[in-house]
Amino acid sequence: MTGFRNKGLLVPTRRAALTLIGVGALAAGGITSAWAAAADDEVLTETKVLRDPDTPVAGNPEGNITIVEWSDYNCPYCRKLEPELRQVVQDDGKVRLVMKDWPVLGPVSVTAARIALAAKFQDKYHQAHDAMMGVSSRLTEPRINELLAAAGVDMDRLKRDLADHARDIDAILKRNNEQAEAFGFRGTPSFIVGKYRVPGALSMTEFEQVIADARKAKMN
Repeated sequence: MTGFRNKGLLVPTRRAALTLIGVGALAAGGITSAWAAAADDEVLTETKVLRDPDTPVAGNPEGNITIVEWSDYNCPYCRKLEPELRQVVQDDGKVRLVMKDWPVLGPVSVTAARIALAAKFQDKYHQAHDAMMGVSSRLTEPRINELLAAAGVDMDRLKRDLADHARDIDAILKRNNEQAEAFGFRGTPSFIVGKYRVPGALSMTEFEQVIADARKAKMN
């Protein structure tokens, strides 16, 4: 299930959900060669997708498998999945989780994403992210401000950082959007797990299996 444009995109089985990045058979290539075959290799380079220094990272920064998640703070499926994905990452211990804000559900989603990225300048991105993902109701701007203040974000500094770093924040969101579209994602949540493209939510067991499959593929 996803939060944008693609009701029914969720495929019924894990094996059906897993396709190599780009076009090709399951056995082909690896991350770099698969991305080089993509329509826009200037957007889908390993460095830009996996190693963008401006994109927040959770889990083990030195992990041997990377999960890249595109999410929207107003996406109910992202919120439902969040604690399960974090538990998988924590239990595994060797997963690097790259968190790409992709606000596709309207103006408030854009505001939430910009505010979360602004909070990064005071090292509070993760607190802001968790606060907004941890609610069940649709966000509004006043509710966002309330949640972040309660999470310990300095709101005066946040306003300054939103203004001072507006161009940088918008550039990050632009990159995230271009990458998601180049991968062919149609909504949130969407993932890259190692070599695999996962266009929708998975269960904890399915994520564990994808991670295991990605490690095996990395060795081939």
